Amino acid sequence: MNRWFVVLGAVLIQINLGAVYAWSLFNQPLIDKFGWSREDVVVTFSITIAVFAFTTIFAGRLQDRIGPRWVATIGGLLLGLGLILSSSATTLFQLYFFYGVVGGIGIGMTYVSPLSACVKWFPDKRGFISGVAVAGFGLGGLIYKPVIGYFIGEFGVSSAFLYLGLIYMILVVAGAQLLKNPPVVEDEASGTGAKKAQFSPIQMLKTSQFYVLWIVFLFGSVSGLLVISFAVDIGVELANLSVEKAANAVMVIALFNAAGRIVLGKVSDIFGRKNTLMMIYALTALTMFYMSTGMMNYSLYLIAVSIVGFCFGGYLALFPSVTADYYGTKNIGTNYGFMYQAYGISAFAGPFIIKVISFTQAFLISGFICIIAIVLVKFIKTPKLVSSEEKMVGNEVL
Repeated sequence: MNRWFVVLGAVLIQINLGAVYAWSLFNQPLIDKFGWSREDVVVTFSITIAVFAFTTIFAGRLQDRIGPRWVATIGGLLLGLGLILSSSATTLFQLYFFYGVVGGIGIGMTYVSPLSACVKWFPDKRGFISGVAVAGFGLGGLIYKPVIGYFIGEFGVSSAFLYLGLIYMILVVAGAQLLKNPPVVEDEASGTGAKKAQFSPIQMLKTSQFYVLWIVFLFGSVSGLLVISFAVDIGVELANLSVEKAANAVMVIALFNAAGRIVLGKVSDIFGRKNTLMMIYALTALTMFYMSTGMMNYSLYLIAVSIVGFCFGGYLALFPSVTADYYGTKNIGTNYGFMYQAYGISAFAGPFIIKVISFTQAFLISGFICIIAIVLVKFIKTPKLVSSEEKMVGNEVL
């Protein structure tokens, strides 16, 4: 089987999953139709992201056992079903359950399958191929923005859920049929003849390196989402822009976010994961420190948010590869599911932080935690898998 067909299926799936980032397009139509408050409607998106992230743990484990095709197919059916049911929602609880829970489970079931399949097929270019696989997710909201706008304008918000559910279901299930694991786990049949350690989830969770990487991932995700989630508000408050002008940053961020996933994934294949991670955390820190000064005009604002979006894409491209590098590909679905919880938690951190402190203070804190991340990445060492008869002391086996 041509391994690039797996990549094609992965990109097709991820574009449809990434449409979840266009949720803001539904806010006002739902408010107008049902009279709900904006704060209550926005909770739908938070529930979706939380359920999506949590589901990746169980989906990853199932994918490791029965393969990516069936898990992605089930996820596509659930995602489509969630949106189709959302078209009949008349209460907030129904919307939360149908879109947030059922749809969120569908996204979580599907997200990890194409990613882990691609990592297994391309041991020679894990960073690049992970970047390509998740770039579709970054572009999904941008690609579907005009589609969602058209459906809402022509048929109303409830019917838009119905039509989108059918489209997502068909395209995700179609993409899932292209997914397949290689006949042999590449780590165990590498050209060098060296058999790499394949950590089970429990073995991974017993290593200190997992928790260091998890914290580093959390710091990068918090910094990125802090800017991405509030891009328009930042432009209005710190750069004194109109809402319409500041909104241009949303498209710019989406493009740089997707580019960062591919470019930085490829860079990590050439210069190494640790070096690339330290570089993008340093770049994020410098940008955050600058943004904390609040001295921005339109051009500097766009440059700053573009850099953050670019680096944020890099985090999402590199950590699947780092997980495979450190813990093997045999259980990559489950293992990355645990690692991905850092991203799920970070989705709630930004809104919470901004309720307590100002943007400039939040950017200053983000810059400092990125510096901490650089130090942690610098000194982390590859974990070693030891037998029950051996004892692990630090990174040395005695």
